[in-house]
Amino acid sequence: MKVLAGDIGGTNARLAIVEIVDGRASLLHDRVVGSHSVNGLAMLVDEFRRSAPMDGVERACLAIAAASVDGVWRPPNLPWEIRSATAAAATGIPATTVINDFAALGHSLPVLRADDIVTLQTGEPDPDGTRALIGAGTGLGMSFVLRDGDGASVHPSEGGHADFAPRTPIECELLTFLRGRHSRVSAERILSGRGLEALYDFSVQRGEHAELAGTAMEMKSEDPAAVVTRHAIAGDDPLCVMALHLFLDVFGAVAGNLALTVLATGGVYLGGGIAPRLEQPLRDGPFLSAFATKGRLSPLLARMPIHLIRTPNAGLLGAAAVAVAG
Repeated sequence: MKVLAGDIGGTNARLAIVEIVDGRASLLHDRVVGSHSVNGLAMLVDEFRRSAPMDGVERACLAIAAASVDGVWRPPNLPWEIRSATAAAATGIPATTVINDFAALGHSLPVLRADDIVTLQTGEPDPDGTRALIGAGTGLGMSFVLRDGDGASVHPSEGGHADFAPRTPIECELLTFLRGRHSRVSAERILSGRGLEALYDFSVQRGEHAELAGTAMEMKSEDPAAVVTRHAIAGDDPLCVMALHLFLDVFGAVAGNLALTVLATGGVYLGGGIAPRLEQPLRDGPFLSAFATKGRLSPLLARMPIHLIRTPNAGLLGAAAVAVAG
């Protein structure tokens, strides 16, 4: 079976023709465009159709970085509106489904290959336990997977928009700094691409280190999050190192909060666009400590496995799995 799968985020939109043979998924054709370069789902699919043969495509599933309210999807980081009732007309495929992007990530877990995932904390996994997914990119996504008899049910979450809760003196300073910019500070204000840029600005404002002219120029001409990440990993700019350290610390704490909320004894999975670029910093930095430092519940967190989803195809594969299931 061939299906059309989509993974549409606030920065990039990716479509692919996926072929399913004996339960294994293969991407036949895929294309990535800037989400803001097209004005909606119909235009996105029309442009994809010009470059990819759609013959034999029977079903479609599109994963959107948004929540559905009465069948209407309004991505907070994208000026689109998608209606489940009219999605089939937009794709030209009658059997078209629209789901949340982190729900798609949850659906991908059974079809990911062993080398698509790396374990950061082995823990003591409960095969019947709940699994949690969290990841930063343009925004901060979350979902969780519940065991349901012999199968599993995937549930999206908008927990990334929950309030940021500072734990340390420097995080209290950060909250004050961000409140000067925003009327409300959510976890996504920190754990996202724009969040990395804000953390750099905060580090500059604190004045512990002088801003390097070269980095400042790069921030104006390149993606600021990529600049911060590059220099932090290289260790050649103290402000970028500080920004990434804060990012990892908050990321660990928020991931631990999600794990407690859904009791993720089956494991926690890190996805999104940013985490796969940070495999070594996730191991060596404050992430794991912040995840597990939960007072009397710390021993429980230490038992929860933590996995990093490396492949950028996970959302597409999850959407394809939903399309095949019908």
